[in-house]
Amino acid sequence: MSCFSGELNFCPECGNILPLPGIRDTITCPRCSFNVSVREFTGQVIKSSVVFNPLNQSSSTVETEVDAELKGPVIDRKCSRCNKEGMVYHTRQMRSADEGQTVFFTCIHCRYQEKEDS
Repeated sequence: MSCFSGELNFCPECGNILPLPGIRDTITCPRCSFNVSVREFTGQVIKSSVVFNPLNQSSSTVETEVDAELKGPVIDRKCSRCNKEGMVYHTRQMRSADEGQTVFFTCIHCRYQEKEDS
């Protein structure tokens, strides 16, 4: 008794996809060496299709620059403009590699931006 049941193009022993019939009289599973006669494929039509997702401009995931400013970890840092806690930060290497990164902070309330060189 086989472990798997399903379409003929899957191995009934291990579930692997069987290769397409070739010159030989049998098809051998590349995973478990199960053999099936090519005659069992008589009358079978093998079809394949590729379906692409539609390109929909209205639901594009392209972020605006304003939305990108507020992405990232929020830290407890007081904004120097509105005096509220909560700023998002990201880092960039603005100078040579042997110097520290520049940290950019954006207030989640008023979107004021500060930078700090380390």
